[in-house]
Amino acid sequence: MSDVELSDFVDDGGKNQKLGETPTKEDLSKLRRVADRIPITAWYIVACELCERFTYYGVQGPMQNYIQFPPQPKPGGQPGALGKGEQAATSINLFFFFFCYVTPLFGAVMADRYLGKYKTIIIFSLIYVVGLVVLTVTSIPAAITSGVSLPGLVIAIIIIGIGTGGIKSNVGPMVADQYRPKQPYIKVLPSGERVIADPKLTVQTIFAWFYLAINIGGLAPILTTLVEKHHSFWLAYLIPTVMMVFGILIFISGRRTYYKAPPSTSVIADSFSVMKVAFVRGKSLENAKASNVPVNLHAKYRVNWDDNFVNDLKSALEACRVFVFYPIYWCCYNQMYNNLISQAATMNTGSLPNDIMNNFDPLTLLFMIPLFEKVIYPFLRSKGLPLKPVTRIFIGFLLSAVAMGYAAILQRVVYNTGPCYDHPLCKEADVPNDISVYWQIPVYVIVAISEIFASITGLEYAYQKAPPSMRSLVTALFLTTTAFGSILGYAIVPLAVDPYLPYMYSLLAGIMVITACVFYSLFRKYDLQEEFEEEITEKEIVE
Repeated sequence: MSDVELSDFVDDGGKNQKLGETPTKEDLSKLRRVADRIPITAWYIVACELCERFTYYGVQGPMQNYIQFPPQPKPGGQPGALGKGEQAATSINLFFFFFCYVTPLFGAVMADRYLGKYKTIIIFSLIYVVGLVVLTVTSIPAAITSGVSLPGLVIAIIIIGIGTGGIKSNVGPMVADQYRPKQPYIKVLPSGERVIADPKLTVQTIFAWFYLAINIGGLAPILTTLVEKHHSFWLAYLIPTVMMVFGILIFISGRRTYYKAPPSTSVIADSFSVMKVAFVRGKSLENAKASNVPVNLHAKYRVNWDDNFVNDLKSALEACRVFVFYPIYWCCYNQMYNNLISQAATMNTGSLPNDIMNNFDPLTLLFMIPLFEKVIYPFLRSKGLPLKPVTRIFIGFLLSAVAMGYAAILQRVVYNTGPCYDHPLCKEADVPNDISVYWQIPVYVIVAISEIFASITGLEYAYQKAPPSMRSLVTALFLTTTAFGSILGYAIVPLAVDPYLPYMYSLLAGIMVITACVFYSLFRKYDLQEEFEEEITEKEIVE
């Protein structure tokens, strides 16, 4: 076995940790592969993400009720402020989702070209706080009575959308950037066992913890919806505002130890320029390479890229093909934050607010993510059955379809239950239908497990398959699929009324099954390609 060079170190909060030996062919075939230790700098970013997601979900949790119901609830009814009804609440919520997930493209440009990831996250976090303050102030009782709450809400969600967009496209790549090794190496565990520290498994683990932090933050609505029900909306929104400030302070505390990739040219702007030149000169990216563009045309086309940039763009676009099917998945996922909340309002919730139920999603993830990372995935790898990315995404899509199918059946059961049957909350009864809201729990559990397969893998795939110079771009494009999922949601808004809701959920389930099958048939080859690439990499390491 040969030693690695002294320059191969793990960036660990400024401390140099020498890597172990390079594995031989025999080591690669016999030794167990494990994830390496996660750098302390990554944990700062994970903690910051937890606070930001607490803020986002803490704000989003009460929003459906805030818009849908009037400020004076019926006895046993749900709290509200604007009284605009379910369709309006769903539409505004969908716009909020859309805007929050389309702005990451802007955040990626700012980071790549002007500020770098660290400064971009700081600046957009401060913008985020401004939006939170606007939302909190315009949700006080005096603002609701005077009619300024609706314009205040619109202004707030736009500012919050800009703020969170600048964070989203950069925080994921930045947390994975903190782990610097690119090739496997030998390490010895405290037990004395020799294992192979695998960078791919380490990045997979980083994103698993990152997603776990997201879902710890996702528990915020447990608190904010209870505060909304038993106190007020303004206090429910003040809590996430304070949490966001706390998250900024945590992020700043690690500023001296982060690995910070410097800004360069705008990858997004140059990518569009390359595609424009490719279209004009024969609809092939090869024709846009600097070496293939006549020198006298460089000024006309503003060619400031090299051939490697075009090769990187081709790789990035190849990776993004997998994302085309995600909007259908997100359209199903978004039901947790609008129509399923409204469904819960038509069921017997007891003393609980109706918008607390979707917290069973992050609660499930808190248990299931460590189970998958520590037990299920290692067990499958030990049996020679590692689940490759495309297979994991396929399973996630199918589980999403199962969740929507269950929601359709449950909605039909709600309609078959009195006293209001298929017109819940009818004025004559002033009470929900007599069916327990806890029948919703399986929907959230199934959706949560689908996220482990589809959502976490999507983040991991975006990072691993993108060239280093384009990780913010590819991550932003992956997040943008959520925005398109919100646009698709508008197509089913006409069905989001009684008594058509079972048809809406059934339609989503059917489309999701078809999407999963088409996705797997088109992209299964990528799993086979990854196995081939791993074999090539192992041969190169040995040689």
